[in-house]
Amino acid sequence: MPTPTGALLTPFVAFRADEFDGLHLAHLPFVPEIRLHLADDAILLRARLEARVGPGLTPFWANAWAGGQALARYVLDHPQVVAGRRVIDVASGSGLVAIAAAKAGAAEVTANDIDPYALAAVAMNATANAVTLAVNEGDLLDGDGGPADVILAGDAFYDPELAARMLGFLHRAADRGARVLVGDPGRGHLPDRWLKVLTSYQVRGLGAAEDAEITEVSVLGPTG
Repeated sequence: MPTPTGALLTPFVAFRADEFDGLHLAHLPFVPEIRLHLADDAILLRARLEARVGPGLTPFWANAWAGGQALARYVLDHPQVVAGRRVIDVASGSGLVAIAAAKAGAAEVTANDIDPYALAAVAMNATANAVTLAVNEGDLLDGDGGPADVILAGDAFYDPELAARMLGFLHRAADRGARVLVGDPGRGHLPDRWLKVLTSYQVRGLGAAEDAEITEVSVLGPTG
């Protein structure tokens, strides 16, 4: 489906600099070509969301995670990996990596996530960056990425169960000929045999507050 509107998140956008429980449009120092609506305080934002829609909603899309920033940087610096190709950014969150692919000249970019609020964030962020994205709401990990030529996964190995399913998905995509690229800051669940490091970035204070101690983040692809 085409990029939806960001109306779902309109009540949570901060319109004043002193509003610390909402979303502010901000430049990313590591990826200055892109602006995102990010939370100053993700805990306060989560509380506001839960007050409105109920518990259990984690706004991963309100942070620019280190692995996603590294993958976006790589795509922008190596546009040939996506230019003219059909791309899926799986577990897209804020849409950062999808936006980078669109800016790098991808023929078609789909941002995928299971959270409708993430897709609303994708919509707002796509508009802020003057790019057009398609979205896919739902769990794709039992498939192989369909017709996509390139599969991008930024910071998607943060949980052991998710990591196992993501690895199976990426294997199936690669087996049918898709190019697979992963951004990861070393959260401990990334397979160490199939994926090789293509480049690493030395960073400090990159991404969410939880990532404050991260000093290196890598972009990886299959070994064969």
